[in-house]
Amino acid sequence: MYQYNNEALYIAGPECFYQNGYELWWAQRKLAEYYGIPVVLPTSTELKLNNSDLRLNAKEIFDDLIFQVGKTTAIIADLEFFRGSEPDGGTIFEMGWIWQKGGRVYGYTRDKRLMAEKNQLAYLCNGEIIDQDKRVLPYSDLPFCPSIMASSKIIEGDFKDALKLYLLDLEEERKGHETKSRVVPEQKRILNRVYIASSKRYNSNYDIYKEKVREEYKNAGYEAVFPGDLLVEFNSEDPLRKAQLVFENNMSLLLSSSYIVADLNNFHGFEPNNDVSFECGVAWGRGIKCFGFMDDTRIMKERIPHYPEDKGGRDWCGNVVENFNLPINLMFSTYFHIVQGTTSEVLRILADK
Repeated sequence: MYQYNNEALYIAGPECFYQNGYELWWAQRKLAEYYGIPVVLPTSTELKLNNSDLRLNAKEIFDDLIFQVGKTTAIIADLEFFRGSEPDGGTIFEMGWIWQKGGRVYGYTRDKRLMAEKNQLAYLCNGEIIDQDKRVLPYSDLPFCPSIMASSKIIEGDFKDALKLYLLDLEEERKGHETKSRVVPEQKRILNRVYIASSKRYNSNYDIYKEKVREEYKNAGYEAVFPGDLLVEFNSEDPLRKAQLVFENNMSLLLSSSYIVADLNNFHGFEPNNDVSFECGVAWGRGIKCFGFMDDTRIMKERIPHYPEDKGGRDWCGNVVENFNLPINLMFSTYFHIVQGTTSEVLRILADK
């Protein structure tokens, strides 16, 4: 078997919250290693998670993750819906993190139908598809959000199917064919430019929201930029091509910013919006200063419904509810400055610096 010693595959997904999920991760790891692919995992290092301050345990996990991602050349991500009709936010964060360093990004799903067809809480009203938050269903003509669709190779199937696609790309490169993701270039950051990453980009009143926040930040000496700011009229009716144009526009704005202010509120379930999660991973990986805001910053054990501890303490799907005395997945909570409130509360922190 050919050994790809210059590769290091990161396996991502919500399996760490599943019953027996780690056994599944290790089985996937062994399969990749059978085909000659070295694997790195969040579990590759034996960690001492016995701090009485649970937040320090989260920090130890994330600090080890920084080391593991540093070795990573590719990621295969499980994109199954998690606590709602979006994939796990931490997984999407990792996809963005690895994409920005030029890694190969792969995803797999059992259901690659369009969001309009698989979001079971969406409904038809006056000829439009409406989501569970009573807005026109975002990216209804795509299987996942634009950030995922534009950055990744996504296959309908399982981990083994995605692994075979990865292996095929490696084989084509050995023949001299170019298949690797292009290097994401560094961009000069504009002082005091703030990228506002919010799911409100899908609201009908987005333009009003942007102008209000833009004016508030301008008065404090900051330039607020938003997803879609540079977009011109689309020259294609193909939803995948549109997603690519949206993604390239947003990455240009984000990578030229000094700060990201991320809306980490629930979106279509108990996870943040996937576009926002991906952008957070990109920002963190590039050293952009990261801030977040939420309507409710209670710890996850208080925010997410779950059974009593004497009945296992898991959520309604049998998944572990993360418990580090943090309001959201440790990917966001460990090094992001998260406040309860809106962009206004984040601005007060920036103004005090």
